[in-house]
Amino acid sequence: MVGGVSLAILDQLTKFFASVRLTVVVLLSLAVTSIIGTVIPQNEAPADYVRAFGPRGYRLLDALDLVDMYHAWWFQLLLLLLVINIVVCSVERLRTAWPIIFTREPRYRLDRFQKSAIQAEFKSDANPDAVRQTAQAVLARGFKRLLVRPVEGGVEAVYAERWRLSRLGVYIVHLSVVLLVAGGMIGGLLGFEGYVNIPEGEATDRVILRDGSAERQLPFAIRCNDFSLSVYPNGAPKEYRSSISLLRDGQVIREKEIIVNDPLRHEGINIFQSSYGKLPPPMPAEGAGPPERLTVHVMSSQSGRTYHQEGAIGDQLDLPEELGTLRLDAYRPDSEFMGQPLGPAVEATLTHPGQAPIKLTLPLRFPAFDKMRRGAVAIAVASAIQMPERYYTGLQVTRDPGVGVVYVAFAVMIIGCLVAFFMSHQQVCVAIRPRRSGTAVVIYGVTNRNKMAMQRRVELLARRMTAAGGRPTRA
Repeated sequence: MVGGVSLAILDQLTKFFASVRLTVVVLLSLAVTSIIGTVIPQNEAPADYVRAFGPRGYRLLDALDLVDMYHAWWFQLLLLLLVINIVVCSVERLRTAWPIIFTREPRYRLDRFQKSAIQAEFKSDANPDAVRQTAQAVLARGFKRLLVRPVEGGVEAVYAERWRLSRLGVYIVHLSVVLLVAGGMIGGLLGFEGYVNIPEGEATDRVILRDGSAERQLPFAIRCNDFSLSVYPNGAPKEYRSSISLLRDGQVIREKEIIVNDPLRHEGINIFQSSYGKLPPPMPAEGAGPPERLTVHVMSSQSGRTYHQEGAIGDQLDLPEELGTLRLDAYRPDSEFMGQPLGPAVEATLTHPGQAPIKLTLPLRFPAFDKMRRGAVAIAVASAIQMPERYYTGLQVTRDPGVGVVYVAFAVMIIGCLVAFFMSHQQVCVAIRPRRSGTAVVIYGVTNRNKMAMQRRVELLARRMTAAGGRPTRA
């Protein structure tokens, strides 16, 4: 009784997963969710969703996993249902086709061929034995498993077939879909995508995941040895490349120069050149002494041009456009303005021709501070860079363990489509009936698809056989 109940439950489950209705529902659900995933940006920062949908909208989207939909449990469940549906349907259909595909002794019946609309008929002046030998020779060129059997009424039948395994084409395509989905699920569950900015000469073994939710530790450290940038004459970036070393326990295990579309791949992890940037100049520390050299930016209010000059504390600089002089009087590591701290600043004296000197406070951290004065010039002072310009390289770091399965899936799909669409299981029967003068021959064809091609094949066989001594009567 228990066994009968178990078999009944198993039968119901099989019918459910083999249902075409389930296939339609799952495919429609995947289509709708894919549209939603296109409309709603995926794996963005929470602030972006709050700006776009508001705080309540973001909480709702996050609760439904619509901001990272392709990793959501319900999306993975839909993919799993699709895989089970395809597998069960394929097994049910293959159970019927198995005896036809893998039989060692095909069962041929003349009456089955006589029901086919694919046929060609002609008469031959040769005797039945000669026609049979001709039929065997012609069929041997493109068919296999030739078999000669006598039929009632003195009729002989020559049977042949080819491409029986082509019936597996549809199942190969089904297998490719299963592999494709499996590869996507493996990549979604076990892979990651992150970003990291590494200044020249520095290293890190952590990346920020794409959604910014957490860090991911790598099995090795990435060091940016050098960054180079080439530009077009108009200043637009032409090419940028990073010299990358991978370190483990302080030892270099791999080195490569990477550019866009030429990543470094190691241990299943891909490192792509993604972006770059220039590091800001270092600011003096609180309480530090005056910099050895200062860079002075002078913007003329009249011409709108900006000039750059260098000097040290105590120097007097001649301003361009006959705007006068600027004397760098003193350096204050902790200056203030109206009771508000400004940090490090330079005290200077600006003298326009024929005018009284003006005392200026020029904070290093607020280069636009002097613009509030609205004078003939706006002056900003920064610490001179004592080292070459430093860049950081922006890297995209990914790992997708399912990509190999996806590649295999595409290869299997191409093979399956070629077999399914360009090959068919073809069977031929040449019925030979003796007459008073010569022999009557009828060629029948049976195929599981592409009947027009099979009709042309049967007509070609008839022409080849008539060329050996027969004359056509109907084709």
